[in-house]
Amino acid sequence: MSGLLRTAGAGSGRTAVIALWVSQALLTLVFLAAGTAKLVGAEPMVEAFDQIGAGQWLRYFVGCLELLGVVGLLVPRLVGLAALGLVSLMVGAVITNLVIDAFSLLAVILLLLGTVVAWGRRDRTKALLPRQQ
Repeated sequence: MSGLLRTAGAGSGRTAVIALWVSQALLTLVFLAAGTAKLVGAEPMVEAFDQIGAGQWLRYFVGCLELLGVVGLLVPRLVGLAALGLVSLMVGAVITNLVIDAFSLLAVILLLLGTVVAWGRRDRTKALLPRQQ
């Protein structure tokens, strides 16, 4: 058992760990579905990217980035970095939705969940940086 779970406040620490895993799993499932829908050309995705006006190349690009994020969420060493990438995508999605006057609560929720995972896995992200002498 880890030192975190053996401390006096083990209940709250364990709850936080479980919440982090649940958030990570939700992100994985949602971005797997969304990325796949974009790449296979689901009609709502095609229409959404038509409304943006940037062209369908952007749909393919975002779909690929989302699926890369899913792969990163499944690799323990890359979870924090993948969450940061997905947060960046969601910042872009929220801004785009506000500009085209199509607010998306789902995009905001995914942005918040991604932020929770990125913060919770920040030590793994820091471990990817080169050591300073």
